[in-house]
Amino acid sequence: MTDRRQVLRFRVHAQQLDRTSGGLADTTVLDFGVQETGPDGAGWALAIRGVDVANLAATDLITLWTLRGAPHRYRRADAPDVAAAVAPYSDADAGKRIFDASKPLKAAGIGNVEALDEVAGQLRRLVTEPMVKGDVSGRLNKVLDEPYLRFCRPCDAIHIYEQPFRLAAIRAGLELRPGTSPPVLEPIPGFKPSATADERFDLVRCYLRLLGPATPKQVAEFLDAPVKDVKAHWPEDVVAVTVDGEERWLLASDEEALRSAAGKATRLLGPYDLFLQGRDRATIQPDKARAKELWPVLGRPGAVLVDGELVGAWRPRKSGKRMSVTVKPWQTIAAATRKAISEQAERLAANRGAELSTIEFDD
Repeated sequence: MTDRRQVLRFRVHAQQLDRTSGGLADTTVLDFGVQETGPDGAGWALAIRGVDVANLAATDLITLWTLRGAPHRYRRADAPDVAAAVAPYSDADAGKRIFDASKPLKAAGIGNVEALDEVAGQLRRLVTEPMVKGDVSGRLNKVLDEPYLRFCRPCDAIHIYEQPFRLAAIRAGLELRPGTSPPVLEPIPGFKPSATADERFDLVRCYLRLLGPATPKQVAEFLDAPVKDVKAHWPEDVVAVTVDGEERWLLASDEEALRSAAGKATRLLGPYDLFLQGRDRATIQPDKARAKELWPVLGRPGAVLVDGELVGAWRPRKSGKRMSVTVKPWQTIAAATRKAISEQAERLAANRGAELSTIEFDD
């Protein structure tokens, strides 16, 4: 029997949140991709895992639309393997990943993978130099047939469906230029996807390695994939463990780490940090009121992690070169822990190129 505290301590260690220094090559979350959403996205996620992000070369990392159509950062050298790893498992999987875009395609007799390949082919032809997303979308509208397009009420215009656009970009060999809003797409120099991905980038294995123990349903929800496809790609080298009465699975090589992980660390997790992305939210935060605060529909806060447990939420406010952080504790926090949180807030401000003016504990 394994309790949730063991699970969370294991994830802290597996995701290297207890690490003080490390390089890109041995940063495990980069195998899975680090979500680049908001000012405290991938850069901060790497920084709290010990990476010296201030001294990274501009070409070390690459930004791609991958998991759930969200932008993720990877080691640039891994892009061919990433492209193979994130490809849909089946036509049904592709249909689930592109959501409502699959319905008109089906009605027109167009397969979901076929549609992604068609969009990718057009993108490859159209984007031969850096282009703003809106310009790319406008050009796609002129060359794609009706089943690929939808009416957008906010814009009062016809657009390509969003998810096929995003998920086809990597198939077309396109990356996102970092720090651009709206996004700028550009060709990846010399890009050619791998025929098959190295096992290290296998999405199911990555989930179990970094967010395990887990069930096929939890993995499927994270990937936006059918459970049937996830089960078909389920690793053989797993062991069953019971977490708070539920049977889940873990890679056999991590069984000892699950039992022994200490998970000692104080970190300010960004709103979309991988630690918060597990699909077992009741394990991550069992209190329903706190879970509602942590995962609202819009405007997520960050989370305060102390030794494997989430002990509060935080929000930043930046004005010019000065920044403040408000922490809302969910329990009594000792003076030493408050000091450690304040030190993390100073690191956060420095990561944003700002000076921490105040940190307020809203007890």
